[in-house]
Amino acid sequence: MTTRKRREMTPEQLKQDELLGELIQLGGLKTVGDIQNMLKDLTAGMIQKMLVAELDEKLGYSKYDYRTKIIQNSHDDCNNSRNGYSKKTLKSSQGEMELNIPRDRNGEFEPMLIKKNQTQLDNSIEDRILSMYAKGMSTRDISDHINDAYGFEVSESLVSQITDKILPVIREWQNRPLEEIYAVMWLDAIHFNVRQDGRIVKKAVYIALGLDMDGKRDVLGMWVGENESAKFWLTVLNELKNRGVKDILITCTDALTGFDTAIHAVYPKTDLQQCIIHQLRNSTKWVNYKDLKPLMVDLT
Repeated sequence: MTTRKRREMTPEQLKQDELLGELIQLGGLKTVGDIQNMLKDLTAGMIQKMLVAELDEKLGYSKYDYRTKIIQNSHDDCNNSRNGYSKKTLKSSQGEMELNIPRDRNGEFEPMLIKKNQTQLDNSIEDRILSMYAKGMSTRDISDHINDAYGFEVSESLVSQITDKILPVIREWQNRPLEEIYAVMWLDAIHFNVRQDGRIVKKAVYIALGLDMDGKRDVLGMWVGENESAKFWLTVLNELKNRGVKDILITCTDALTGFDTAIHAVYPKTDLQQCIIHQLRNSTKWVNYKDLKPLMVDLT
């Protein structure tokens, strides 16, 4: 670090810099792996001390406070003491760490920091599994990635158990009751490339966005189909009706063939409006490129 930068540092920052230098020197840190191992050891050591502090709080005295121990144990309802440790392997984003969980003789101590059946330091691994699953990775790919990134194995069955947790939440959201009347409903499909049976295929995700009579917007549902069609939209509209939607004042759509017929088959009184983005897009394709920018300024 340059002399100028050190002059700009506060006394607290200078002290931290000195301690960091001592830590690197004493730990013999030379690689990123060395740093990760040191952080894992520091985390494990901190957790260990916090667990001991929890037991001290439970018993009412520290390990070598014999005077308080005698006073506490003189009461029949406080006759409890330490009873060694039990080993526990905890999985974390830094890898597996070995902990010694303190025990009490009466078996009443249940640490708040690390629960009795807890095997992970936090929910970071579970969150990452769900994120990878949402991006289309297979259970095998997720298992391999966790092993490569964090240094411990997560079986495919465990990945499936974790991802299965979100299925009831998804079904509840998909089948929730809706408002009876919507002022405006936007209906459109987005096309994605997804992995299916080891191949990349294109899928259409049908999306219904509603504006209720209080001016609140809400995604009413998403449905996956092979490609966008008026026939599939008819199925979507019937599902919306079954979930409680009795009328839509205005539906905003693109110019998909047969879309207007499908809408009026379910909601005959709704007014149709072509999406303004599609109108702009259809208008600009007839304009020379040099005139496109001035036209867009006028349109907006």
